[in-house]
Amino acid sequence: MDPNVTIPERPPSLLRMLDAVLQIALVALLIFACSRIILPFTGILLWSVILAVMLYPLHQRLVLRVGNRWSAMLIGLVSVALMLVPLVMVVTSLGSSILAFVSGLQDGSLTVPPPPPRLADLPLVGQKLTETWSLVATNMPAALAKYGQQLSGIAAWLASFAAGLAAGQLSFVLSFAVAAVLIAYSDGATEFASRLLERITGSKAQGPRLVEMTAATIRGVAVGVVGVAVIQSLLIGVGFFAIGLSSAGVLTLVVLLFAIVQVPAVLVTLPVIAYVLATEATTPAIIFSIWTVIAGLSDNFLKPLMLGRGLEVPMPVILIGVIGGMIADGLLGLFVGPVLLAVGYVLLMEWLRYDPIEGRPQTDDPRP
Repeated sequence: MDPNVTIPERPPSLLRMLDAVLQIALVALLIFACSRIILPFTGILLWSVILAVMLYPLHQRLVLRVGNRWSAMLIGLVSVALMLVPLVMVVTSLGSSILAFVSGLQDGSLTVPPPPPRLADLPLVGQKLTETWSLVATNMPAALAKYGQQLSGIAAWLASFAAGLAAGQLSFVLSFAVAAVLIAYSDGATEFASRLLERITGSKAQGPRLVEMTAATIRGVAVGVVGVAVIQSLLIGVGFFAIGLSSAGVLTLVVLLFAIVQVPAVLVTLPVIAYVLATEATTPAIIFSIWTVIAGLSDNFLKPLMLGRGLEVPMPVILIGVIGGMIADGLLGLFVGPVLLAVGYVLLMEWLRYDPIEGRPQTDDPRP
């Protein structure tokens, strides 16, 4: 036999191919089975992870004094207690306002004030809006007969939204309890995330670096944007509830939305202050006005204290995260959406800057 003659490689045997197909099928089946179990809890788990990353620096301070488990338990109990009371008040008020509006539409008892005189001066739509508003304010049965189909769809959506508030409230509070468990096992979770990113990126240096970057982004957005918005809206909401506004829950939620997307809360508080000054007694109205103005300006000194340094997430990303998260997951998505989208944006920018040849981020910034 001539040693210079090359023997062609044999194709893989049928048995080896069947083994590979069987392994892939079993892995796919396992992923599918696990995803079916985890999928209903995706929103809660995402928000729990965000809370755990956000509260981890506090855990590091407490663990030296009370230990790992007691620190996690203390953080969970205090967080649930602090969030449960204001959340119940806001959601209950919001739900009652929506249900009162829906029931008023159904039985025709809803009363609407007349339109403001300047509404008719708006170009293109002013006259039409004034006519529609006047019809609703003066003759509700005729308005329901004319616009009943459109209003019934809106009423059905509002009723469904009000019914989902209780579930959203329970999920929101439950997330703090799950976050406390994640904090107790934070070391193992960090190691798992590092190994997973190492396997995905193929670099031992990139794994821990991406974990650190993700944690910094979560803390920057969750504390510096969402956290400041929650504190500011709660301070303003205290005044709304104290003065006895019937729509205090709705107004508080609107202030929260405005604060998250960095729109000045004064757009909501100034009309409310004018209404309170016109309808309430002088002393309570003045106290309410002073409190609301101070609370509306509180973000000016909260942001420097809480906003993450060096965080570069464009505001349109936060805005899309807020709107998309609320549409997708309701109350919980309002908080998860901007944080999750900000993390995705930061990781995408890091991937675009990464040089696979040098194995490190590029010096030039690809962003426009």
